[in-house]
Amino acid sequence: MGTTLPKQGTSWDKLKTEMETRGAHDVKWRDGKTAVYVFNAGPDVAEVQKQAYTMFMSENGLGPMAFPSLKQMEDEVVSMGLGLLHGPEGSAGNITSGGTDSITMAVKTARDYARKEKGVAGQCNIVAPWSAHPAFDKAAKMMEIEMRRIPCADLLADPKAMEEAADGNTIMMVGSAPCFPYGLIDPIEKLGALAEKRKLWLHVDACVGGYIAPFVRMNGGDVPPFDFEVPGVMSMSADLHKYGYCAKGASTVLFRSEELRAHMIFDCADWPGGRMVTPTLAGTRPGGAIAAAWAVMNFLGEEGYRAKHKQVTNAREAIEAGIAKLGFRVLGRPQLGLVAFTHDEVDPFAVWGKLFERGWFTSLTTEPKGLHLMLSPFHESVTDTYLADIEWALGEVKAGNEGKKREARYS
Repeated sequence: MGTTLPKQGTSWDKLKTEMETRGAHDVKWRDGKTAVYVFNAGPDVAEVQKQAYTMFMSENGLGPMAFPSLKQMEDEVVSMGLGLLHGPEGSAGNITSGGTDSITMAVKTARDYARKEKGVAGQCNIVAPWSAHPAFDKAAKMMEIEMRRIPCADLLADPKAMEEAADGNTIMMVGSAPCFPYGLIDPIEKLGALAEKRKLWLHVDACVGGYIAPFVRMNGGDVPPFDFEVPGVMSMSADLHKYGYCAKGASTVLFRSEELRAHMIFDCADWPGGRMVTPTLAGTRPGGAIAAAWAVMNFLGEEGYRAKHKQVTNAREAIEAGIAKLGFRVLGRPQLGLVAFTHDEVDPFAVWGKLFERGWFTSLTTEPKGLHLMLSPFHESVTDTYLADIEWALGEVKAGNEGKKREARYS
């Protein structure tokens, strides 16, 4: 038998010590050595997250009549998001628990829209580039929708191949801004033109980019149209707890119109508890996540976000320049906070292993094999350390030392 509930409680002091001991083996993200999972925007933002979350940690977004404050904060967060992403008059959305939640709700909405408004029946399908997030696969499996993943062209979505794959039962076409593996923005304008021509629902997955791309553009970055300014875009997913620097878990699912969003809503009355209307799949929605999102967005404002994201792009550009001197090759032309790079002479996975020995925890790409970074503002202060460590790691791999520690451990 595994762990059982203790007969008697334990003091918080003891529990806190135990938790700190367990956490000692986690990645050292506060030191800037983690470039995945955590977005470190600095202690000022962290404090706002913490204080705002705890103020509303017991409140429940399920009950807008009981907690009108949460409803007001959610509406304002969604409105700010739509404002940044060129939402037209009448556009709408909701806060969800994360990117997978947002994507799942967008798929459900597109499916129900196709059934009720377009008469689509039988086996539905989604057409997406190979680089699209697995959240679309998860949603498709839950709803028994066929997932059609189409090979990329130069690491980007291929509109021509995607058009050929679409048919009368296609409920959604997908583009990413950017995709997670390479940090590249798909040709959303071309996908939008295709969506208009074929009367297809285009969803832009901006879970990573939605709350950084507008500010990179404000800072002078050459970010192509990727949001609702492209007429063919019907829905978007954009994560607040990524480059919005809000507390986990908070994302937004956004729609071109309230008429489209209406297909997302669950309205259940056939049970003894009375009518229950929920905007997303979740019943209970943590008030803390909604409150923290509202607080952080108002705390930073446009000026604060521009400054934080300038740190991110500074870090990316410094790392790109540094790794190029070491013979690494950046995949594509990333413009936001993600960058993936490979090496034509050594195994990038072996380099990753050596970096791990020095406390770095980052992602990888498998095709092509490469190293992957999702950068935060704090990383600007540790770029020199990263470049020094990757130069050391590269040297170790070239010298054939990548497996010696492992062999010694088991000899």
